[in-house]
Amino acid sequence: MTISLRDQLLGLGYKPAPKPERKPEQKPASRSAPQGEQRRGGKPAHADQRPPRKSGPHGAAPRKPAQDRPRTREDIDLAKAYAIRAQREKDERIEAERLKQEEARKRREAKAKLAGLLVGKGLNAPDAEHVRHFEYGGKIKRIHVTADQLKALNAGELGVVQQDGRYLLVTAALLAEAEAIFAPAVALKVDPAAPAGEDPYADPKYQVPDDLVW
Repeated sequence: MTISLRDQLLGLGYKPAPKPERKPEQKPASRSAPQGEQRRGGKPAHADQRPPRKSGPHGAAPRKPAQDRPRTREDIDLAKAYAIRAQREKDERIEAERLKQEEARKRREAKAKLAGLLVGKGLNAPDAEHVRHFEYGGKIKRIHVTADQLKALNAGELGVVQQDGRYLLVTAALLAEAEAIFAPAVALKVDPAAPAGEDPYADPKYQVPDDLVW
């Protein structure tokens, strides 16, 4: 009888290798839904949820924007009032600018006419030794005159006209014409009937020396 190799090895004292232990098979655990994911009836919690409804300050439905609301009679009347006011202000600005330009045009024409009137009619003497001070435009101005011209000027027989920064000595008649054309050009017009105190520079004793700076 033939003895197998296994029996021969066992007879020599070898022990058989131990068999590996079999672990019991573990069933995969069922995945449980997170807490709050399911509700009664097996439906997910979010199935019945709806987006929150926006509400007004006290839970009421939101109000429509102003542009979506129909315009009332009051809104229409107010818009008309604003439009009328804006148009009136615009017309006033246009009229004010027109009057300003018209006034500037009249001044230019008056000055040109006055310049033509005064051509060659100034009485300023090159050898004038007296200084006659007067107030014009809020400042103290002066003109050189002779002794006789000073007396005539203080008596109202002569006057002074301002033209392009110069002061011209003219007759009382010419001064009246200049005043009728462009009154702001009249620099000195003496009223002989007026009290002397109204013109402190009329008295020669109050003359200011030429070397005195005002």
